This record gives sequence, C-alpha cells and structure tokens, in this order.
Amino acid sequence: MVEALTTNGTREVNTICGFCGVGCGLTVRVEDGVIQKVTGQKDNPSSKGEACIKGREGWRHLYSKKRLTQPLIRKEGELVPASWDEALDLVAGRFSEIKEEYGPDAFGMFSSSRSTNELNYLAGKFARTVFGNSNIDSCNRA
Repeated sequence: MVEALTTNGTREVNTICGFCGVGCGLTVRVEDGVIQKVTGQKDNPSSKGEACIKGREGWRHLYSKKRLTQPLIRKEGELVPASWDEALDLVAGRFSEIKEEYGPDAFGMFSSSRSTNELNYLAGKFARTVFGNSNIDSCNRA
C-alpha cells in the first residue's frame, strides 16, 4: 500500500482490490478516518485506471447501520446477541449432530477467488478433515 497526504489533510491510499482475483489497483480517499471515494488506480497494469462497481462502491457496507457487529443466535425464535464462544460452540454442536444423523456428505463448501491460495488450501483441508468429504468447489476456474 502506498499512501500520500494531500494538501487539505485527506489521505489517498493505493491498494489492490479484494473483490476478485484480477488484481485491479484502487486509490482510496480517506478523510478523518472515513473512506470518501474509491477510484481506479491510473498506473495499475492490470486495470489501467478502471474499476468495476464492486471495487468502486463495495466499501459502503463498512458504514451501514445494518452491519452485524457481534454474533447472534436464535433463542425461542428470536435472534439475540451472544458471545463468540457461545456462538462457536453452538455451530460446532450442530455440525456434529448433522454429521451423525445424515453423514459427512450432508456438507459442502464453496471457496472464493478473493481468498489467497493458502486460504483456499485451508478450506479444502477443513472440508476433508472436519466434514469428512471433499465436497468443495470454487469460483476460481475460468
């Protein structure tokens, strides 16, 4: 990431878009710690100053009032705040119950081109060791 301070105190940060595997360059304009605008980075060899709608506008969800900030679990039909330990224990327990009742093929996993090779490898390893199957696919293929 390359950062430049502009004359009025805003910052412009050059980075790589994380929404797909193309590697488009983005320039992020930040004022008072808040993203104001994202544009394509002019000298990026992959995108040559262009950026798709996700790259230009995908940051807006960061500031949404609807964004979840803690785990929620369902109790008596209602979603209620929970600790991370409580939520993870619930998920692990349900995974075990489902696997016991329906077998390991009840699970599948979809990985992402936004992830690194290492994270995609770990997703496959997780499917094989935790789910007990190789039911994994990805949007990485062309």
